[in-house]
Order: sequence, then structure tokens, then C-alpha cells
Amino acid sequence: MTDESRTLDIVQIQKLLPHRYPFLLLDRVTDCRPGVSVTAIKNVTANEPFFQGHFPDWPIMPGVLIIEAMAQAGGILYYLSAEAIGSGQLFYLVAVDEARFRRPVSPGDQLKIEVRVARKRRSMWRFDCSASVDGKQAVSAVIMCAPGDKPA
Repeated sequence: MTDESRTLDIVQIQKLLPHRYPFLLLDRVTDCRPGVSVTAIKNVTANEPFFQGHFPDWPIMPGVLIIEAMAQAGGILYYLSAEAIGSGQLFYLVAVDEARFRRPVSPGDQLKIEVRVARKRRSMWRFDCSASVDGKQAVSAVIMCAPGDKPA
């Protein structure tokens, strides 16, 4: 664990996460303190494929995708931590608790995702997460993730 803060652009994010369009849900990491916390940005645009059906006359980013973006930010935290470097494992979302959806996220919004390590026990990581738009909380959740082998 280090106190040094890091920022990442999309190319650096793609080197860490296995996700790709349309499921890579982070555009930039503005602050990462490995093993402690991460702040990431998702620029929500009208041409996201999910807006075609959710909902055509009132486009709203699905809450499950905001939770997924939080998990991806947690993955960044994991992949930059000392114990994960070079492990070659995937980091799986294993639980979502206390999810609260407070306001819709729409095209044109910039979603700020903040993830803090609440606890690490063996290989299980518990994160306190929040997502906000213009300083107003949109979603909060406690998520748990764990590393695992890639499928054969």
C-alpha cells in the first residue's frame, strides 16, 4: 500500500481491466490511492447502447450499470494494489448490499464514482461506494469483490 496518488486515462484503464465497449464503464481515474480509495469518471452520452430501450422517451442509465461501474473502479483499486500486481486473475463482483438509488443519471451527466476500501479479509474486498452528478448523490452501495481464476 502506498500514499502516492495516481491518475489514469482510458488507455491505462484498458491495460488494467478486461472490460471493453460497451461494458467498459469508466473513462478516467482522477485519483487512486492503491489499497485505499479511487475516484473515477464516467461521461454519460446519448449514444450509449442501453438508452435505446431504457427508456426511449426518458433516457436513464440503468442502476445495475452504475453498480457495475463501481465494481470496475474497485477492480482498478485491486489491480493497482501490491498483492494483485502480476496475479493474472479476474476480480469478480460477488455481493451488493445497501444499494440506494436517489436520482436518475441521464445523457450529458458526468458520473463521479468514489470507492473506498472498507475491509479486506483474505482475498475478499468490501468497498463503500457512491456515485454522484454535480455533487448530488445518485447511487450508494456496499459491494464485495474477490479475485478468481479466468475460466478455462
